[in-house]
Amino acid sequence: MSGPAGTGAPVRTTCAYCGVGCGVLATPEADGGTAIAGDPDHPANFGRLCSKGSALGATLGAEGRLLDPLIAGQRSSWVDATALVAARFADTIARHGPDSVAFYVSGQLLTEDYYVANKLMKGFIGSANIDTNSRLCMASSVAGHKRAFGSDTVPGCYEDLEEADLVVLVGSNLAWCHPVLHQRLMAARDKRGTRIVTIDPRRTVTADQSDLHLALRPGSDTSLFNGLLHHLADRGHLAAGAIDAVEGLADALALAASDAAAGLAERCGLSTGEIAAFFAEWAGTERVVTVYSQGVNQARNGTDKVNAILNCHLATGRIGRVGMGPFSVTGQPNAMGGREVGGLANMLACHLDLENAAHRAAVQDYWSCGPLPQSAGLKAVDLFDACASGQVRALWIMGTNPAVSLPRADHVRDAIAACDFTVVSDVTADTDTAELADVLLPAAGWGEKDGTVTNSERRISRQRAFCPAPGQARPDWQIICDVARAMGFGAGFDFGGPHAIFAEYAGMTALSRRFGRDLDLTGLAGLDRAGYDALRPVQWPVAPGGAGTDRMFGDGDYFTPSGRPRAVAVAAGPELEPQGGALLLNTGRIRDQWHTMTRSGQAEVLTRHIAEPFLEIHPEDAARRGIGPADIVTVSGQGSTATLRALVTSRVRPGTLFAPMHWSGQFAADARVDALVAPDRDPVSGQPALKSAPVHLSKCAWSFYGFALGAGLVAPDTPYWARAALAGGAQMEFAAPEAPADMAAFFRRLAGLPAGADLIEVEDRSGGGYRAVCRKDGRVVAAIFTAAEPVPVSRAWLRDAYGDTGPADLLAGRPGADRPDPGPTVCACFGVGMNTIRQAIAEQGLSSVDEIGAALQAGTNCGSCKPELDALLARSTARLAAE
Repeated sequence: MSGPAGTGAPVRTTCAYCGVGCGVLATPEADGGTAIAGDPDHPANFGRLCSKGSALGATLGAEGRLLDPLIAGQRSSWVDATALVAARFADTIARHGPDSVAFYVSGQLLTEDYYVANKLMKGFIGSANIDTNSRLCMASSVAGHKRAFGSDTVPGCYEDLEEADLVVLVGSNLAWCHPVLHQRLMAARDKRGTRIVTIDPRRTVTADQSDLHLALRPGSDTSLFNGLLHHLADRGHLAAGAIDAVEGLADALALAASDAAAGLAERCGLSTGEIAAFFAEWAGTERVVTVYSQGVNQARNGTDKVNAILNCHLATGRIGRVGMGPFSVTGQPNAMGGREVGGLANMLACHLDLENAAHRAAVQDYWSCGPLPQSAGLKAVDLFDACASGQVRALWIMGTNPAVSLPRADHVRDAIAACDFTVVSDVTADTDTAELADVLLPAAGWGEKDGTVTNSERRISRQRAFCPAPGQARPDWQIICDVARAMGFGAGFDFGGPHAIFAEYAGMTALSRRFGRDLDLTGLAGLDRAGYDALRPVQWPVAPGGAGTDRMFGDGDYFTPSGRPRAVAVAAGPELEPQGGALLLNTGRIRDQWHTMTRSGQAEVLTRHIAEPFLEIHPEDAARRGIGPADIVTVSGQGSTATLRALVTSRVRPGTLFAPMHWSGQFAADARVDALVAPDRDPVSGQPALKSAPVHLSKCAWSFYGFALGAGLVAPDTPYWARAALAGGAQMEFAAPEAPADMAAFFRRLAGLPAGADLIEVEDRSGGGYRAVCRKDGRVVAAIFTAAEPVPVSRAWLRDAYGDTGPADLLAGRPGADRPDPGPTVCACFGVGMNTIRQAIAEQGLSSVDEIGAALQAGTNCGSCKPELDALLARSTARLAAE
């Protein structure tokens, strides 16, 4: 069911965010907007969407879009921009060789974009210097899969989460990072009693929803799963004949036994009872799915962690069958599609090996290109180091923001600036990375271009255009092919559209079959444009005449030379012990934002839940440093700093911190937390260790704090500020060592008010407080609230009051007794606050999430807030019972 843009017919497409790959129905509306709904027929989500997916329609406006090619900041034509990019890359290659240029691409690209980028770099430029931000999230899983299975194959499917009797979540805050999968899991628990174990140093919302939470010491995952492997062998739970069926299992068991005997509980920071309960649960349950994500992958020994998990499933035969298996959940919408077409520096397309001469020859013949590179190119961290050293002299960054997202981000920013020639393709010029470009190329965004993506369960789905691209924006595949043709490689890049690229790629997977590999799309190779347009979601491999494959390895055949799986003997790495009073910083995501907020930060509804950058600090660590709730703190590491709002909570372990990675220079003064992270990385996968950076923490002993709302807010000249979208304007948090001398002048500059603006002011110079409201035509257009300490006003109530005529008591910053304060927003879709929910629970006797939904609508749209509603219900019920 799809229709051309503008007809009002729903278009079936796929969500732009995480690797769940949810189906979306996008319906163009008469007013130019787009209605978004979950596709009830898509097998990834069956109609469910999370808060971010539900708000996709709010991110489609042309405001802030890059509309024209820019050369040195000046508007240009595509003819001139394409010619310049092609000439500079060709000249650099001629002078310094093919390895003097590089591409850094993104899991937001479609498979067709990825394919032509990889073909251009490896096949026609002749370098392997193409890597991707997927290196930051999935590389360790790829390496672990290849060591164990002989291929980068995810064995199972989402249905296994619903068919398992035990689901173990390792380093995965599924409720916030993959909400639709979490909703499917919780529905399965309600239906069939599935038990859930979460293994995570933080007590996340996911942990709150679990039957058992193991808050292990950071970095001890390998020891824990080695201990489990030893327990399984010791108690007779190995599969019959496993020692002979699984290569290397005897060595893995010997090392696991040694590891388990060396004070396992102490090394993991768990009690012996917790470990015994987990081991007994896993050993006694046949249908086990172990889901793992960035908490496993983003580590100095991430690949070993992956293999420690895989070893347990291989040794017990719990793989490739209904309701059991290891499951790597992907962070980005097309991280897997990029891997399929060789978008990493150490692989070829179709899961072939770059170091294999026969594979290279086959690819060279298929592409009719020159010799391919014989060894891996520069992986993400090394690639930007090479820019800094002058080894890479021409760089093309596509659809990602490495000046914010890579470790040691300040160094990366400086490296991009130092590169002789930098091209950035993106939807906006307003990113930390785009600001460094010599040439900016306007790319078409989600909803404006066609292609495919592959989700975490190997399911290929179509993204379809349903609205025109603004200005001169073009699809990435077209931009790349235009540059390739301008460089003289026209024959290899003469595609009539993404359908033709897909057909060439699908046909190429015959090479995978020839060499006994897993990636087979030959059943789709004959699709014409109509067939491509009508393509339904399908899981690879898809052989000729086949309908896709849900599970792999159930027949016992693997892609290793012997055809048997491999267990890998992995030793627990040395624990990272911070020195000199340092703490360990863990970075990650929040529920309603995505990556560096280029898309999600535009949606006002997505800023209601959490509107500013924060740092979770354990009460013991906060007390030692005199840090109280909502104080401003400075975190330092790698010669850089981040200035964040303190959130004092026992959700983190003593000695550890947590900060989200989303805030960039467009949304905060100093909150690029990846600038604090050392460039340590896994030696096998090259994936950076973004979960355990040694940092120092101190309180900012400041005496000026403020909150403002307005249509024309600009960044204030204060060391701390954070901006968030607001309907008709923005909101701003700010803080500084001391208050400005002229508060009215400060407010006028901040809100962009004319000199004669009508202000209603209240000032308390002795207490450092100032409050003012500006009205125009009787409506509130700006307001400010400051104090000598964190400002105690109701942000949710003020947001609702903004743009209205404004209640008489607006200057109070909170509603009067006749209008209860809703409190912090829990349900973003309907703007339902924590205090409102608590009051309804107490006064109406609500006893379930469904009853909360019936009373307040909270949780009845996307469902992303349901875990928090459940936790809030449990706390409120316990408190009422104690009274």
